[in-house]
Amino acid sequence: MVLSAKQTFSTKIGLFRRNPSSLHQRSPLSLSFPSTTELPKRTVLSVTKPLHLSSLRAKSPLVRPCEAYEADRSEPQPPIGGDDATALETKSEAAKRLKIGIYFATWWALNVVFNIYNKKVLNAYPYPWLTSTLSLAAGSLMMLISWAVGIVETPKTDFDFWKTLFPVAVAHTIGHVAATVSMSKVAVSFTHIIKSGEPAFSVLVSRFILGETFPTSVYLSLIPIIGGCALSALTELNFNMIGFMGAMISNLAFVFRNIFSKKGMKGKSVSGMNYYACLSMLSLLILTPFAIAVEGPQMWVDGWQNALAAVGPQFVWWVVAQSVFYHLYNQVSYMSLDQISPLTFSVGNTMKRISVIVSSIIIFRTPVQPVNALGAAIAILGTFLYSQAKL
Repeated sequence: MVLSAKQTFSTKIGLFRRNPSSLHQRSPLSLSFPSTTELPKRTVLSVTKPLHLSSLRAKSPLVRPCEAYEADRSEPQPPIGGDDATALETKSEAAKRLKIGIYFATWWALNVVFNIYNKKVLNAYPYPWLTSTLSLAAGSLMMLISWAVGIVETPKTDFDFWKTLFPVAVAHTIGHVAATVSMSKVAVSFTHIIKSGEPAFSVLVSRFILGETFPTSVYLSLIPIIGGCALSALTELNFNMIGFMGAMISNLAFVFRNIFSKKGMKGKSVSGMNYYACLSMLSLLILTPFAIAVEGPQMWVDGWQNALAAVGPQFVWWVVAQSVFYHLYNQVSYMSLDQISPLTFSVGNTMKRISVIVSSIIIFRTPVQPVNALGAAIAILGTFLYSQAKL
């Protein structure tokens, strides 16, 4: 809006009349009286929030357009150029990759620590049903405390949520106990070699039960998985049928867990951390009566005394560590699912098995024949090819 000198002066006088206190205070408006010697210049008056006025050159000597900017900014901010936008996008992508890398490193490290302490406990205290129960109990207690003190926001759930979670919890409970039974009978490395065959179960169940179809490359990737697992099983020095079947049952149970989870949890607004917490609590309720029926308190007490006598007080630390680290590594894996694609998660899970197999062989000095190692390598390679074929 362009005002003449007379209009400008009259407007300013009107402002002073409506607000006499402004004569004694510094006005938030930038007031400028025109000079009689410079009549061609014009001033724009803003009656809104305090603005600074910046005159720019114009084609006409009588009219000067003004660029206004807010009082809390010293200069007008130029738009972000192409280079700046590219730099910001690059920084954002780098930060995302770093976050994913931290998730993976934490996930693998926690899983390795859990498997080491879990095997130590099972060697001294061969009661897999109780150790499985303690793992779920520790995680449930940790999350209840986190919700109570406000560290983690309490999830908003209803009856329908727990109803859809129940079959997931049943499959999770079976898979968890079966894997623990397997590791109580065979080496950690052998259990994880067999568990690397989980994609084969996933394809077979999806194909023959759910009626899903897959490209030929997916079916071809199952050949090295099945062949590698079979080669490792046939050449395992300390082969045990219960250990082998426990790992196989665990594979099948976790496949159904994933299927039930995908079907039942669509549209549920629960974070990965809280989802796994609820899953642990429901699994604990399911597992506890079966653990009591299969093993029983009397066996637990006698075995505990024998373990303390053989290992010493550090056995208690082993039990606490395997229980806590079990929950933490699973929690981080579910949290990572909120940040990455299922394909990236599958590749990360394959690399996790490699880290567990190698570390357990080194720590427990597990004897491995070259043919057995070759079978493990073939199975893991097949798992990687499977994840790529499903892309």
